[in-house]
Amino acid sequence: MLATITLRDCADNRRLSGPKGIALKIFLKIFNLYTSDPCPPAGRSDFRHKTFRDMKTRIHFITVLLSALCLTHTLEGQVRLPRLISDGMVLQRDKELKIWGWASPGENVTVEFTGAKYSATADLSGEWMVVLPPVKAGGPYTMTVAASNVLTVSNILIGDVWLCSGQSNMELPVRRVRPLYESEIAAAENNKIRSFTVPKVFVFSGPQSDISGGRWVTAGPETVLDFSAAAWFFAKEINRVYGVPVGILTSAFGGSPAEAWISEESLKEFPAFYNDLQQLKSDSYIRNIETEDRLRIAKWYSDLSKTDAGHLTPDVSWSDENLNTDDWKSFSVPGYWSGTPLRGTNGTVWFRKELDIPARAAGLPGTLNLGRIVDADSAFINGKFIGTVSYQYPPRWYTIPAGVLKEGKNILTVKVISNFGDAGFVPDKTYELAAGDYRTSLEGEWKYKTGAVMPPLRGQTFFGYKPAGLYNAMLAPLLDFSIKGILWYQGESNAGRPEEYRRLLPALIGDWRHSFGQGDLPFLLVQLPNFMEAKENPGDSGWALFREAQAEAVKLPATGIAVTYDIGEWNDIHPLNKKDVGIRLALVARKVAYGETDVVYSGPTFKSMKVKGRRLIISFDNTGSGLTVWGGRKPGQFAIAGDDMKFFWADARIKGEQVILKSGKVKKPVAARYAWADNPAGANLYNREGLPAAPFRTDGRQ
Repeated sequence: MLATITLRDCADNRRLSGPKGIALKIFLKIFNLYTSDPCPPAGRSDFRHKTFRDMKTRIHFITVLLSALCLTHTLEGQVRLPRLISDGMVLQRDKELKIWGWASPGENVTVEFTGAKYSATADLSGEWMVVLPPVKAGGPYTMTVAASNVLTVSNILIGDVWLCSGQSNMELPVRRVRPLYESEIAAAENNKIRSFTVPKVFVFSGPQSDISGGRWVTAGPETVLDFSAAAWFFAKEINRVYGVPVGILTSAFGGSPAEAWISEESLKEFPAFYNDLQQLKSDSYIRNIETEDRLRIAKWYSDLSKTDAGHLTPDVSWSDENLNTDDWKSFSVPGYWSGTPLRGTNGTVWFRKELDIPARAAGLPGTLNLGRIVDADSAFINGKFIGTVSYQYPPRWYTIPAGVLKEGKNILTVKVISNFGDAGFVPDKTYELAAGDYRTSLEGEWKYKTGAVMPPLRGQTFFGYKPAGLYNAMLAPLLDFSIKGILWYQGESNAGRPEEYRRLLPALIGDWRHSFGQGDLPFLLVQLPNFMEAKENPGDSGWALFREAQAEAVKLPATGIAVTYDIGEWNDIHPLNKKDVGIRLALVARKVAYGETDVVYSGPTFKSMKVKGRRLIISFDNTGSGLTVWGGRKPGQFAIAGDDMKFFWADARIKGEQVILKSGKVKKPVAARYAWADNPAGANLYNREGLPAAPFRTDGRQ
């Protein structure tokens, strides 16, 4: 009977995992040594086709089998903790703390912490949990978890834990913004700031019980480079103000829309997303698409490599410093390919520029700043490879090794790969080479030649962007961990659907609060920054509508918003100024999460509007110590309209806590807008504490 049971497990396509699976694999190897054939086919669990050579062999076999079954029991009896509960963790102060894990069903587990012991019994599925009473900020502490084995978790701090989530602007690490904050990074050593980054994984079958990796890391000049930049600056400010340890729990996924972070149950309010999720539960459906994507993309790059004339011959590469470029054409950097003979070209284009390096810079290590390039690039100096970036968003900051630069003529070569759409060198970025005290601009005339022309490459299917997948894999395993609040920096991927987001974001907030079971957890969000080219005249704006949808969500209790339309970059969806983002979030947290009553946490916000003849009088809340303008004499980006709702720029002036608006083109004004644009360049109304006025319109939802 014992052998029959084990073989039935084997016959079930060998799908066992965990300790029982490990023991079974050990048993099967030994079983094959004592029988004439391998494991029987699926569906057969008898011994009639096997013959043992003698009774001694049979006895030996049964002894081995019993040992394997005992090993199964021993392995399953090992108490185990989730990844989050590990060395160096930060636990939330002043809240009940759940400590949980897995053991054998019915096994007693004891947790010892701060001199007290707590016990639990594992249920039929092997899960157990103890609840610890609130603890004041402090540490380091040690926790012991004992069952049939003993686990020790050391170097534990008690402080404030903030879940930092969203898409790429929350995920964006400190190393991406390093050149802006070198001195702060050098001084980053702080044992009281720690970060845990959740691996980027999606699962559609249902909520997961644990994450696949990650560890708690203490802030230091090297380790902080992998912290979320926005979260790190936030944590620094909270630690500075309150002096308590701060844990950054970063669970973010670049490009992810809000629906990917919402549970299946809450998605029932959104039938299209809910129905998509049901299809995504098929592993074969996903596997087939991923396989097709992988093969198609690999073939595109293979064909590109085979046809790129820039490196077809082993003896000559277009990066060689002595290459004859008489037949190459001229291109002005920075600039896109549209509007040039390269318009519509996908494939590879090689660019070269001759540089005259002075003797004082020759041989020195240096830096090469190539701004930002669409889509991918590889850089060479004098034929030597310097660096590469494989997609369009990161800044191109390359290090030039010592000995590469020489006195006099040097050749900089950049191979650019265009996957689809327009490509080129993004305008209004820095293009510069530096070595020692020498700096030279790389803007101006370059030479170029097309290496290969390819059809546009259709991108891969990003399943991490699909409904509920990130909730299941990257949020559900965190739900028993007590936290202070949530920072949410997301929206770019939903920006084209502002009306839908008016429902999605409140649904997400409610879903997360219900899932955590910690009441109205503070939920602080970053309003989308300025992006895209500024418009000459006032008009409609998709991003302005989206910011309005974000602002509506903070009508919910214990919510707040950090306005950032003044610290973005018109040509970069990933602006580098994450310090001000973190500081502004910290100000909002001081009000919403920490209950400070006298902190100025927001810039001016619309209060009311009065019509007085040809003028509109706009009153504001959150004026702090007074209204002011930044970088100008009068407030900009105010527009007014009459009954026809045609908006014109208004002449604006500050009077106390009000702004008076009028325009010679509008005789009977009825509506006003402020900073109502994708990129509201010129919006300069602030309070004296340096926080920008929130964008608004009086003709929309209030």
